[in-house]
Amino acid sequence: MLNISNLHIYIFAFIQTLSMKKKVLNRIKAVLAEEGKTNKELADQLKVAEPTVSRWCTNKQQPSLEMLYDIAKVLKRDVRDFLVSSNK
Repeated sequence: MLNISNLHIYIFAFIQTLSMKKKVLNRIKAVLAEEGKTNKELADQLKVAEPTVSRWCTNKQQPSLEMLYDIAKVLKRDVRDFLVSSNK
């Protein structure tokens, strides 16, 4: 029987399970690391808020296609470098 005191444990486990199943669609965080750049540097160059870049890096939110091209231009990379291949 589930009681209220244990409910938070089940909710926490459920949320962790959901977050583990999150799809990784972009490689922005990886490319930033490869280039030795920070989220703040990218945010400043794109004139967006740092939390926005953070959400892109954690795949909680995806940049628009236009913004992805801007990211590629700023980091001097091919836009395809930022995408996770669909051929898995």
